Amino acid sequence: MRKTNHPNNNAKPLSHRFIIGSIVFIAGFLSPLLIPLVLVSPLPTLLKTALAGGLAFGIPELAAFIAVIIMGREGFLTLKRLIHVSVKKAAPPARVSRRRYRIGLVMFALPLLFAWTGPYLIYMMPERMELYLPLVIMSELVFCSSFLVLGGEFWGKIRALFVWSPQKDNPVSL
Repeated sequence: MRKTNHPNNNAKPLSHRFIIGSIVFIAGFLSPLLIPLVLVSPLPTLLKTALAGGLAFGIPELAAFIAVIIMGREGFLTLKRLIHVSVKKAAPPARVSRRRYRIGLVMFALPLLFAWTGPYLIYMMPERMELYLPLVIMSELVFCSSFLVLGGEFWGKIRALFVWSPQKDNPVSL
């Protein structure tokens, strides 16, 4: 049997240090999800506040630091590479079809319209107040997913709104 130069032939098996470090890193990254449990616990308010603050701002960073110590530099770079590859696979495509772009624009615009008119509608129909929160949550989910539907070029357009760069060819620039 002939050995080929396939990239996986040179891959080392994952060490126990890498696995433990990855678990610590992921647990630290997910620690803010425990904040609601801390807030509904019977602990004193001061302790709840300190724990929630630590779960949001201290523990993730500390866990990442400990994970790097456990894994070492090479292990951390391997984890970083694995995360980068998986995120790149999940990223929206750069170009999308015209139909998908139009659907994405509707998904982008309708939640903005709802956010603008929603408070007025609730004022006019207070008996429907119990529907407002679920509609707001659904509207936010549609708005966030519209960026994935619209694709990478739309991300560039949104980014361009926040980047100032003077154009020499622009006669309107001040």
